[in-house]
Amino acid sequence: MLEKHLVNELKAVSLSMFRKDFLGIFHGSISAKIENNIFVINKSNSIFDELTDDDFVELYTKKDYRWNCASQDADIHLHIYNNISEAKYICYAMPPFTTAYALTHEKIIPRDYFGKTVLGDKEIYDPQSFDTWYKRAHLEIYEYLKKSDTDTMIIRGYGVYAYSRDLTDLVKRIAILENSVKLLHFSGINDDVRTY
Repeated sequence: MLEKHLVNELKAVSLSMFRKDFLGIFHGSISAKIENNIFVINKSNSIFDELTDDDFVELYTKKDYRWNCASQDADIHLHIYNNISEAKYICYAMPPFTTAYALTHEKIIPRDYFGKTVLGDKEIYDPQSFDTWYKRAHLEIYEYLKKSDTDTMIIRGYGVYAYSRDLTDLVKRIAILENSVKLLHFSGINDDVRTY
């Protein structure tokens, strides 16, 4: 049985993130930890601007038939929950300015007040081969987050993974990141441009 209040929070946040183009039609994922071995996540093929209770599934760490209808990112969320105790909410988003900026840069160095004070400089992770990315992602993402002692991971050509203990804080961090990168783009500042 899904926790109604939690699902309603995820639905509201998903709609807001969809309107900002952070989550798209059929791409992105959002989840919340219910207990140590249980979390709720959107199902595969979810359209984030019109999520209903039926678009979410409750998963246990022991995989069963419910995993078949869950987001393809469910295993990544599971590994983050299992290895990072501070993670209560997780989101995979593809904010367009951040994703585009990461294609040509090694690092994001915010020049605006909120980006600098809330986020600080952010390294961009290069997944190398996309052919094997989904076989490696569940391990590489949580390992990077844990080793780097960060709650936000920008992945070249893929998007952003973030976690938090608070859902509002999670969304705020992604919004600040996207706004900082948008300001860098429009200002023409090209710190740390990647060379090919």
